Amino acid sequence: MIQAHDVASLLRDFDAGSDGEIEKSRELMLALLAYSPAAFSRDVYTPGHITCTGAVLSPDSHAVLLVHHKRLDRWLLPGGHVEAQDATIVDVARREVLEETGAALNGSTPQLVGMDVHPIPPGKREPLHLHHDLIFAFRAQSERFEISEESRAVAWCAFDQFNRYDLPGSIRRSVLRAFSHIQSD
Repeated sequence: MIQAHDVASLLRDFDAGSDGEIEKSRELMLALLAYSPAAFSRDVYTPGHITCTGAVLSPDSHAVLLVHHKRLDRWLLPGGHVEAQDATIVDVARREVLEETGAALNGSTPQLVGMDVHPIPPGKREPLHLHHDLIFAFRAQSERFEISEESRAVAWCAFDQFNRYDLPGSIRRSVLRAFSHIQSD
């Protein structure tokens, strides 16, 4: 079972450098973990809940795997909600990558490379709420992927194509940190 104090320690240990957006997100996440009785529950909408995302780099580290999310109608990194079977916070991101893309990941230890608190528009069963998202770096074993029911498409995005996919700044910076982390391994 994922423990709030373990995730809080991970957040505190993360070196954000001069990224003020990450600092703001970290403070919001630490407050959520400290004061919410169910920070990992997808059914808690105020003040939101923890989610996890995978920044999956191609085997040659020249591209990142994106999904075109059906409900949000935009290109994003694969990710989603914590489930009861997730033993660690990293397992959430790994499971979501596999569910949404079918990508086979190498065995290296994923590293936290970003965090972002962002609004999710209201849907059929949920009000507007915040996702407190942790972003972990992975490397794919191959360029093979599948398209899940949650996605319209899946694609490898070269780093010079971020504008084409209209990727938010938090994703761009996290992908570049993932690249730096994986290159140093």
